[in-house]
Amino acid sequence: LQVDLWQPSSPFYITEGTVIDVRVPRNTSRSLLPYLQQENIQYTVLISDLQTATENQTVWRSRRNRRSLSEYNYEAYHSLEEIQDWMHHLNETHSDLVHMFSVGESYEGRPLFVLKLGKRSRPYKKAVWMDCGIHAREWIGPAFCQWFVKEALQTYQTDPAMRKMLTQLYFYIMPVFNVDGYHFSWTNDRFWRKTRSKNMRFPCHGVDANRNWKVKWCDEGASFHPCDDTYCGPFPESEPEVKAVAHFLRKHRKQIKAYLSFHAYAQMLLYPYSYKYATIPNFSCVELAAYNAVNALQSAYGVRYRYGPASSTLYVSSGSSMDWAYKNGIPYAFAFELRDTGHFGFLLPETLIKPTCTETMLAVKNITLHLLRKCH
Repeated sequence: LQVDLWQPSSPFYITEGTVIDVRVPRNTSRSLLPYLQQENIQYTVLISDLQTATENQTVWRSRRNRRSLSEYNYEAYHSLEEIQDWMHHLNETHSDLVHMFSVGESYEGRPLFVLKLGKRSRPYKKAVWMDCGIHAREWIGPAFCQWFVKEALQTYQTDPAMRKMLTQLYFYIMPVFNVDGYHFSWTNDRFWRKTRSKNMRFPCHGVDANRNWKVKWCDEGASFHPCDDTYCGPFPESEPEVKAVAHFLRKHRKQIKAYLSFHAYAQMLLYPYSYKYATIPNFSCVELAAYNAVNALQSAYGVRYRYGPASSTLYVSSGSSMDWAYKNGIPYAFAFELRDTGHFGFLLPETLIKPTCTETMLAVKNITLHLLRKCH
């Protein structure tokens, strides 16, 4: 039976008692459900007609009027082209706080744009790196990165906390890390996860950009098979997107104090290590930051996030960007798994963008202010 694992990302993680979310083709479900009943495996149908659910999002989008950028709709999902136009627009209209640049090119030759956000108040400032959309189908990620920028620009004058953040720090924000994959998830396959690089020996495309980093590369939780969703690639940093970001982070490692990566879905705030069960040296600082961030997030709508080391909270995975950032001297490295816990999965409706981003914003501000206060 060919199924697409939504949670966890690999069969490797499935043991007795694991709750798993799978996407099955309609014809497959006819044979799968009787089999589950026969084996006494409990199941719930979360989305009975995924095709319609996907089409509803798409139809709604094409009917949506493409308003001018000054009225950009942050409560909607946007194509790569729209996001890049938006970045260009901000670069022109908010040049006092925004500087846009590219860290390189994707496999298919698209620019890898990053926004540098902050007041040019002094020559040297600490910085926070944020990336969204390492996995193509996790659309709420890029929506949050854009929301963060909007909030920063809109509240800079009125909110003392935001003013402090933008005065004392720079934010490097990459709204779409995996540009080729994201584009592909809009044009061809809504549930595409990997990059789009071609493999010489197999007909399968792409590498899991969150298994391609040079930290315990292709060990537990990653696959050597090019057709798998967690394929680690032919070698570390084989993907131009990963290589470009790793190069940028290495170059600015003294300045960058926090690395935040946004994924979906699970409602978790994770910190290192991901590749092993072990306690990081600055555990008490990071754990405190996570605890406070999760409480801040919950204060908005009562949504509970689990938090902890990625290996024990989610699962062991090697070659992740978070572990790499931490290993390369960035003391605060976090990965968010945004809403929800599987009811909508990767198809989080646009009506939930605002609440999801609003609560996540509180957590990110909390971590950032924690960073400025310095925990010893």
